[in-house]
Amino acid sequence: MSVLLDGIRVIAFVGPAGTGKSLRAQFVARQRDIDYIIDDGLVIARGRIVAGKSAKTEKNMVRAIRRAMFLFPDHRAEVVDFLKNHSPCSLMVIATSIGMAEKICRALGLSEPESFVNISEVASPEEIAKAQYERKHKKQHVIPVSQAQIRKNYTGKLVGRLRNLLRLKDNYEKTIVRPPFSFFGDIKIEAEAVIEISRHAITNHRQVSSLSDLQVKDMGSTVEVSMTLVLYLGPASLLVAAKEISKRVKLTVEFLCGLDVSKVDVSIEKVIKLESSG
Repeated sequence: MSVLLDGIRVIAFVGPAGTGKSLRAQFVARQRDIDYIIDDGLVIARGRIVAGKSAKTEKNMVRAIRRAMFLFPDHRAEVVDFLKNHSPCSLMVIATSIGMAEKICRALGLSEPESFVNISEVASPEEIAKAQYERKHKKQHVIPVSQAQIRKNYTGKLVGRLRNLLRLKDNYEKTIVRPPFSFFGDIKIEAEAVIEISRHAITNHRQVSSLSDLQVKDMGSTVEVSMTLVLYLGPASLLVAAKEISKRVKLTVEFLCGLDVSKVDVSIEKVIKLESSG
């Protein structure tokens, strides 16, 4: 996406996962006169969620990463519309790296951050080490809003609330959560994995005789699946069978891979009669 929201001043708050960025986000924003914070898919203002959806509400790790990067079109559109309606303003993007912050800005049509604040500038090595221990061993995350703000749609466990922890001179409540997943490092789903998952979903359909071609195309924020099949004549018409197979592939890939499947094309190469066993 090209720069659409050029009336917004952007800075980035960066540091590895689990080092305490969300805990200190309001403090850093207040120091730098920031109006809004983007953190894990949310737009936050003074301790309140004003737009977006938290990546920590997702049920699996892949969808959480895609949510944090604004790769779901409806989510991205909601946040872009909010920012457009509140421009000019200042915004702080929280990210695990400079590269991630820049990708989020591109996804939302923002200009690149004018400056970067590293977690090491606002937290001591001991505080960072303690935060990493909490994340690794207790699987706990901080969302810089109150429990009431996230209780309605959060799928993980609400562990507790924080107020004025570390005496950061902000009066905004933070909530400790334990998402239904834990993640350290990078993740990449190869097309071959999506193909094998799709193949399994297809060949389990009662009217599929064989699969002669299967392709997965990466469209950036979505994937498209196309296939060529040999079908048995069966209880369902060919059109109904094709729709069932298409729906099954879409639901299976989206559930297991956390990817958005924008299109599933089913081509029927041949139809054969199922021989009776009698």
